[in-house]
Amino acid sequence: MELFTYKGISEGKYVEGDIEALNQDEASHKLKEKKIIITNLIKSKKKKGEEKSKAKGKGGGLFSSFGGKKKPKVEDILIFSKQFATMVKAGLPILEVLGMLRDQLENPGIKEIIEDIRKSLEGGVTLSKCFEKYPQYFDNVYVNLIKAGEASGKLDVFLLKIVDSLEKKEKIKKKIKGALMYPGIMFSVAITVSAFMLIKVVPVFAKMYDGMGIALPKPTAVIMAMSDFLRGTGGFIMLISIIVFVFGFRYLTTKNATFRYKWHKQVLKLPVFGDMILKSLLARISLILGNLSAAGVNLLESLEIAKSVSNNMVVTEALENVKKGVFSGDTLTKLFLKEPLFPPTFSQLISVGEQTGQLDEMFGSVASYYEEEFDGTVDNMSSLIEPIMIVFMGIMIGGLMIAMYSPIFNVGALIG
Repeated sequence: MELFTYKGISEGKYVEGDIEALNQDEASHKLKEKKIIITNLIKSKKKKGEEKSKAKGKGGGLFSSFGGKKKPKVEDILIFSKQFATMVKAGLPILEVLGMLRDQLENPGIKEIIEDIRKSLEGGVTLSKCFEKYPQYFDNVYVNLIKAGEASGKLDVFLLKIVDSLEKKEKIKKKIKGALMYPGIMFSVAITVSAFMLIKVVPVFAKMYDGMGIALPKPTAVIMAMSDFLRGTGGFIMLISIIVFVFGFRYLTTKNATFRYKWHKQVLKLPVFGDMILKSLLARISLILGNLSAAGVNLLESLEIAKSVSNNMVVTEALENVKKGVFSGDTLTKLFLKEPLFPPTFSQLISVGEQTGQLDEMFGSVASYYEEEFDGTVDNMSSLIEPIMIVFMGIMIGGLMIAMYSPIFNVGALIG
């Protein structure tokens, strides 16, 4: 029998000691049976009779040197989380995994964060506390699921839940961006082409018609007036006004809570887009509540964490009302029914989970249901937007061209 020295986490506490085994694989298996999450496991140089284990609770200092490096992107955090979960599931010690990931990943910012986490963990800080130092990259959901993994001894399971949550969040973001990209590009092209024609092309026609001395149709006169306006001080005033409006709007939505609430309320009322945004938020909130419920996090704390992931004040307020209602002893079904923001289907599915005692599984089912609904809404919108944008461009550019050439057609008709 060989003697192996280990460091790990058991019931949320940092532990270390020695264990006898035939080889490292057997040592790892024995520690897993004891529900110890291995952070480091090496062959000991001590004699077999010497065994010790102690718990530590030292806190690590904040990592202050980070900041001059290139900041990690969401993709970097997702890749790190996926690789971290896979390696931990394979049974590798966490310190070894962090060292390997530090060397493998390319972004210098994420490398530095991983190294700081590794050093803190090596110094006796729990894994959840190590991640908690970087809330801008690892949110409440991330940290709480790691904490649940530490407490239950099933860190690999909860790391996989984290990866699933991050992937679904990114999928929703990409879907929304993809749905808005096509109309955004088409609209930008239409505005750019129209502005170019009004500034550069219309003046050429204006000179030609002045020399002909003919009466201009009303649409042509309007187009020429618009051209004069854009080429003069009016264009400059319009540009400044747009810039002031954009910055003023951003300032109000950031600093003024009342204005932000009203704007968020209007966003949810937008045709098609409002429904799509609401479904994406419901899917995200359900997934988080399901994961936290499975992790053993109490309902009040789960609702508080779910609030933090919503960027819409109306949804946040509705969740706060549900949270307050929990104190009165009402069921989640009744509380969600009281909030008009949540569809009846949402409350009905939650009701099934409460009756069967499998609320975490039902939240997962709700998340899947609204993900499918969201995907269907995006697909329908994408199929509708293309013909609408084609018609829009045709009306804008085609109408402009017809208005400019109509005097020539009128002259031709008079000559004929």
